[in-house]
Amino acid sequence: MSRLTTLWFWAVVVTTLPVGYALAVLLLAVTWPFDRHARLVHRWVSFWCSNYLRACWPLWRFTVTGREHLPRGPCVLVANHQSMADILALMGLGHDFKFVAKASLFTIPFFGWIMRRMHYVAIERGKLPSTQEMMVRCEALLRAGESVLIFPEGTYASGPVRLRFKRGAFKLAQRCQVPLVPVVVKGTPELVFEDGPHFASRSHVTVQVMPVVPPPSADADDEAFARDLEGRYARWLGQPFPPLPP
Repeated sequence: MSRLTTLWFWAVVVTTLPVGYALAVLLLAVTWPFDRHARLVHRWVSFWCSNYLRACWPLWRFTVTGREHLPRGPCVLVANHQSMADILALMGLGHDFKFVAKASLFTIPFFGWIMRRMHYVAIERGKLPSTQEMMVRCEALLRAGESVLIFPEGTYASGPVRLRFKRGAFKLAQRCQVPLVPVVVKGTPELVFEDGPHFASRSHVTVQVMPVVPPPSADADDEAFARDLEGRYARWLGQPFPPLPP
C-alpha cells in the first residue's frame, strides 16, 4: 500500500504542479503593481501546497489548530523540523509569512526563481556570511510589516532527540520587538522520512499554533530565551534535547 501511495502522490504532483506554478506566475505578474511583497501569490501557493496533504490520498488526515493565536502584525514564527512534509503542513496555516529555506532550493529551475520573487529568504547552513545576510533580510522584512518563519533547529531532527535551537529567530524578535509564535508540527516523520521519496499509506499530520510569546527585552539573554523555548518544545513533542556541553 505504501508503494501505491508513493506512486500516486508523485503522479499527482507531476501532473498538477505545472498548473499551480503557471497560475502563481500569472498571479505574480497581475498583482505586482500593487502587491510588491507577493502576499496574494503566497496565499495561492499556500492553498495549493497544503492541499497535497488535505486531498491527495484518502487515508491521510491533516489538521490545523490554534490559528486564533496568529497576530495581525509582523511576527517571527518558529517550528520544529522533521521532514520535507513540514513545509506543506506549515503552508496550511493560511497566514502571510516568508520562509527561511536552505539555499539549494533556490537553485531549482523555475521554482527558485519564484521563491525569490516571493521574497523567501535563502541561507547556506554553516556559512557565517550567509547567516548574516539572512538576518539582515529578515530584519528588513519584519520592519516592513512582514512575518518570517524559521526552523530554529536549522535542519531535520531525525529520531527521538531534537537539535539545539540556533538563536537567529530569537535575536530577530528581540531586535524588532515583534512577538514570537511557536508552531508545533507532528506526524510528518510518520508520513515521509526527511526528503522521501516514499510515503506512508496512513497518516495524521497536525499543526498547532501555540500562544504568542512576547519578544525578549533589548537587554535580555537571547541564549536563555532559546533554551526556555527548547524546554517547551520538549514537553509539547515528548522529545528531549541533547544536554548542553559543559
